[in-house]
Amino acid sequence: MATENRARADAHGHPEGGHHHRDVSGGWLRPAVFGAMDGLVTNVSLIAGVGGGGANSHTIVLTGLAGLAAGACSMAAGEFVSVSSQNELIQAEVDKERLELEHNAAAEQAELAAMLRHRGVSAATARQAAAEISAHPEKALAVHALEELGINPGELPSPLVAAGASLASFAVGALIPLIPYLGGLHVLGFALGLAGVAAVAGGGMVARLTARPFWRGALRQLLLAAGATGITYLIGILIHQVS
Repeated sequence: MATENRARADAHGHPEGGHHHRDVSGGWLRPAVFGAMDGLVTNVSLIAGVGGGGANSHTIVLTGLAGLAAGACSMAAGEFVSVSSQNELIQAEVDKERLELEHNAAAEQAELAAMLRHRGVSAATARQAAAEISAHPEKALAVHALEELGINPGELPSPLVAAGASLASFAVGALIPLIPYLGGLHVLGFALGLAGVAAVAGGGMVARLTARPFWRGALRQLLLAAGATGITYLIGILIHQVS
């Protein structure tokens, strides 16, 4: 039985009976969610704006496709630069910590012991643990980075993953209000209704993913999308009336 339990622990990375956590540091969830909702809201607002301005279906489709391509590329570029810059900043701080460990080992060990004491570890245990951790430079660096910077240097998000997730999700979100027009149904109200259903579904699923009530996320996303769409639609109508 003990052998079986150890095998299960090795297979799952933690002892049998332990709880599982989802990966929250992979760098794809935030840009994917943000990209999908941004694509939906941006493109339905564009379509509503030009539709309210009296544009024909050809202009609406052209505007929607242009918004999809431009927004997806912009989101991907922004995510890549943002995550890359963040990682570079973190790496610079980690390198600074590495130098401190190399040139001021005793002071860093004492600092680690103090941090452990601050977490409630007894003085003797803190000193012993700090000494054992400091005997392994890379482990010591990881612990110092986690305690002082709040990050794990080995688990930084990937700029490419963030950019790819953002690009793909924005494109999917932006495509939804275009579906009726691409299918030959040139009715603005139908496109707005489909976007509303997508906003409810997307907001609700995000809420469930984070253990929040479905209705709360759905209502929040619907109100945000409706607000942005309403503003651009009114702008389109005003410009159409004065032109």
